[in-house]
Amino acid sequence: MKSSITAATLLMSLCACNARQSSAADSLDKLARDYVLLSLTIGEKEDGYIDAYYGPADLQVRAKAEAPSQSLDQLSGRTAGLTKRLAKLDGDAKGLDRRRAKFLAAQLTAAATRLRMLRGEKLSFEDEAQGLFGVRPTLKPLQSYDPLLKQVEELFPGSNSLDQRVEAFQAKFTIPADRLKPVFEAAIGECKTRTTQHMALPKGEKFDLGFVTGKSWSGYNYYKGGYQSRIEVNTDLPIRISRAVDLGCHEGYPGHHVLNALLEQHLSKGRGWIEFSVYPLYSPQSLLAEGSANYGIELAFPGRERLAYEVKQLYPLAGLPTAEAERYYALQDAMKGLQSARFTIARDLLEGRIDEIQAVRLTQRYLLVSPERARQLTDFAKQYRSYVINYGLGLDMVRADVEAAGPTPAARWKRMEQLLSEPTLPSDLKGAGA
Repeated sequence: MKSSITAATLLMSLCACNARQSSAADSLDKLARDYVLLSLTIGEKEDGYIDAYYGPADLQVRAKAEAPSQSLDQLSGRTAGLTKRLAKLDGDAKGLDRRRAKFLAAQLTAAATRLRMLRGEKLSFEDEAQGLFGVRPTLKPLQSYDPLLKQVEELFPGSNSLDQRVEAFQAKFTIPADRLKPVFEAAIGECKTRTTQHMALPKGEKFDLGFVTGKSWSGYNYYKGGYQSRIEVNTDLPIRISRAVDLGCHEGYPGHHVLNALLEQHLSKGRGWIEFSVYPLYSPQSLLAEGSANYGIELAFPGRERLAYEVKQLYPLAGLPTAEAERYYALQDAMKGLQSARFTIARDLLEGRIDEIQAVRLTQRYLLVSPERARQLTDFAKQYRSYVINYGLGLDMVRADVEAAGPTPAARWKRMEQLLSEPTLPSDLKGAGA
């Protein structure tokens, strides 16, 4: 009997020792590698889930090989397992490693949420946004935008509908198809010049520009790794002169291209943090990406500098008259407050309160766009769902954070660079909890 007890005790001690050794052998680096493999495997289940990947090729090969045998339930189990492992490691993390652990936890929450959706679970618009992007949007009723419509009406009085009047006026500022390339190249070049005056970018960074059709978006940045991007502009609909600077900053400098390049330089390569070599689109990374890209337009072209640059450089390149440029600029400014109506319309569409025909009509009315543009925005909402909140709410949150750094351009650019170079979550932004 005594020898039996001794053997059992010895066995228990060995098991406990092995468990401690296994726990001690785990690390954020190992967990991060497993997270990347998980993300790539989910990406094999949903086209478009992975927005960018430039990490080890063997993980991509392994994900492709494993995906056919992995059910969505199994992937959910793997996600839960990584979350439990992270909880054990999180307590020992300090400083920037602590932020790294928080970032991984948020990314795993987003992965778990997306898998719930892929398995057929229906979430409210707000719950979906919270789970995927780490923020809970507060959406305003559409009638709250009516006073803004009245302000635009004062700028453009007439007998036909306001959206028709605005669309007809904006059509005067369409860039001719044969002028698109030089106009966009000039705009992106100016965005880069203004960014590099304040930020040191990785040596050899560059992009190539292409024009495409058949998309629900107006512009996209495909980050390739090695500080290289491809920026694509959708030409399905006429492109107005204001979009050149918008997309130049948003997709390029200091937007998506710069964000990805700095993360690669400082985190993927600088610290060997493999998790930043993969970008799952449906994750908190997207709120920072879209918010910083939109705020980057204001940062690069403060006040009336944008109008001055466009009139002097872009209008001549596009062959457009400048007589009404001031009025066009005033219209763009007046319409900014209407943009968040898009999110309320998307929620009501996705939750079944309105159908697609109603969504198109409401988008025409509240965003003052043509039926064709309203259809494109509706298609985007159907495809990307609650992702739409990242453009407006993300902009508001990034703007509040960066401008809290101080009133000077130097202070704001410094804070912007910091946000783009560190493992930043929505909850890290100043005022995020307000």
